[in-house]
Amino acid sequence: MSKSTNWLDGAAVGLSALCLVHCLALPLVVAGLPFLAQFADGHLHKQMLVVVLPLSIVALGLGFRHHRNGRIVAAGVVGMALLTIGATVAHEQWGLLADRAFTISGALVLAAAHFYNSVQTRERKNAASS
Repeated sequence: MSKSTNWLDGAAVGLSALCLVHCLALPLVVAGLPFLAQFADGHLHKQMLVVVLPLSIVALGLGFRHHRNGRIVAAGVVGMALLTIGATVAHEQWGLLADRAFTISGALVLAAAHFYNSVQTRERKNAASS
């Protein structure tokens, strides 16, 4: 069970990092290569939510079964909420800067939650096997 939780947490951290890279790199690419400016309106965030949210929910849920730390789950929920706001309301009504602020904040909070979820799960497993 620990290996599947670690894999899910690792995948979730990787997806959060991908969101972060997308948010930070896209403006630089667009600014550096004017040809790509026509693609700046493409919005990957909603599609990413379809993968990120279920994966995060499962990973955090499996981890919680072992470590029982509600603060980790709460941080994960906050991160997922920020990502969701960034991909929906912020993007559609508040503009690109709000979209990026919510998405970057959410990705960082969610990645941290998954990191601590993995660490706490591993520590509990190690303590139980000792």
